[in-house]
Amino acid sequence: MNSLVALSAEAVLVFGPYVFNVRRRQVLRDGTPLPLGGRALDILHALVTRAGTVLSKQELIEQVWPDSVVEEVNLRVQIAALRRSLGGGRNGQRYIATVAPRGYSFIAPVSHAVETGKPGTDATCSLHNLPAALTPMIGRHAELAALAHQLAARRQITLVGPAGVGKSRLACRLAELRIGLYRDGVWLIDCATLGPGQLSSRLQTLWPAGTAQATLQGLLLLDSAECLSAECRQVLLQWCAAAPQLTLLATSRRPLNIPGEYLHRVSGLEGGVQGAAVQLWISRAQACQPGYVLRDGELTVVADICQELDGLPLAIELLAAQLDVFSLTGLRAQMADPRWLFGLTRRTGIARQQSLAAALDWRHARLEEQQQRLLMGLAALPAVFTFASAACALCGADYAVEQLREGLLRLEEESLLVQVVDQQGGRYRLLQIVRLHALAGRQDWPLGWTVERWTAMGRDVDIRRLEERESRVFTAEAGPTG
Repeated sequence: MNSLVALSAEAVLVFGPYVFNVRRRQVLRDGTPLPLGGRALDILHALVTRAGTVLSKQELIEQVWPDSVVEEVNLRVQIAALRRSLGGGRNGQRYIATVAPRGYSFIAPVSHAVETGKPGTDATCSLHNLPAALTPMIGRHAELAALAHQLAARRQITLVGPAGVGKSRLACRLAELRIGLYRDGVWLIDCATLGPGQLSSRLQTLWPAGTAQATLQGLLLLDSAECLSAECRQVLLQWCAAAPQLTLLATSRRPLNIPGEYLHRVSGLEGGVQGAAVQLWISRAQACQPGYVLRDGELTVVADICQELDGLPLAIELLAAQLDVFSLTGLRAQMADPRWLFGLTRRTGIARQQSLAAALDWRHARLEEQQQRLLMGLAALPAVFTFASAACALCGADYAVEQLREGLLRLEEESLLVQVVDQQGGRYRLLQIVRLHALAGRQDWPLGWTVERWTAMGRDVDIRRLEERESRVFTAEAGPTG
């Protein structure tokens, strides 16, 4: 057992999922304070600071009620309440043991950090480098709780999703909830700022010299890991093997394909008039106009706008911030020009997250040329399309059906394309923002298409006829469509 008798009043004690700030007299679980009374905190402090030691009932009574005469039953009541608050007994976890007839002992492992002493700072601010959240997170609470549960049970989690969906913000908030639970801290690395070969050396700077990997206990957050995907896989495999107590959290546009990796796909915010997307719109609009409220009939319009933006938080925030310049009607009219939409910027955040254009340009530049051309070609199809219609429009002497199938799979891995499975069978859909961006970047007829094919793509009846005429050929060559 580990005895912490000599701890100062500046100590921050960590046991299980709990963080006990001695000076603030506060116990947190996942960032939320437990509703503990003063006597319960006094008892907990006495037990935790002498973890592994049996404290007699009389000794505890004298420490907690030094100027009062109380019955032993008062101590038993407080101990029982403390056990309930800490969840003792759940999942086999025990914190306070009764050692009959002597007294009580705190039996869980305890580690500690030291508070920085700066007023108003987090008690463990020296043990992380996470950025401060400038705005509250909206609509991700259930998702965040589920991820927190997964992170407590798994070593490697990767958040994947398209540009602007909020992967970085969600990951930072998740990591923030774990501050104080790792002896060696919670550390963020933005892979987009690193060059080839720099990740390994950057990792070496996170922990003090002499820290042994075998005993390292920390949480590592890799943001934009797709920038160094091959290097990430190699380095992380080495660190996972050498540091068995290191937990990995990553954000990426595509899976890292590391053994044991748990993938969580981050989607746009919930739609509908009561959905989180509309709530985010209202919140950001009120930041620009404190008295902003939606008038009759506007709620449905805003819900439709958010749906057209695929529920992407970045797009919603950028557009809602324009309400100090445009009316809702004027804003809707401006959306007809994609160039205007992609020209919207914000001053906060890193460069690639300040506008839709920056986020999508940054991702597009990292696609292979064949993927870029395929993406621009798919953008000319209807928003939702079948494999047969795509094959009919794109495939020919220079582009085989199997190349298309592989290309669609790659774009899906890159979080640029999603599969839609419904009563009509398997189909594909480009996110509207991705589609508009791809069309804006098209400067010629990719993949050798004819003008007639492009014209046909704009008329559903022609597409159906093309599918009826040509899908038999593609079905025979590539298997069932969808």
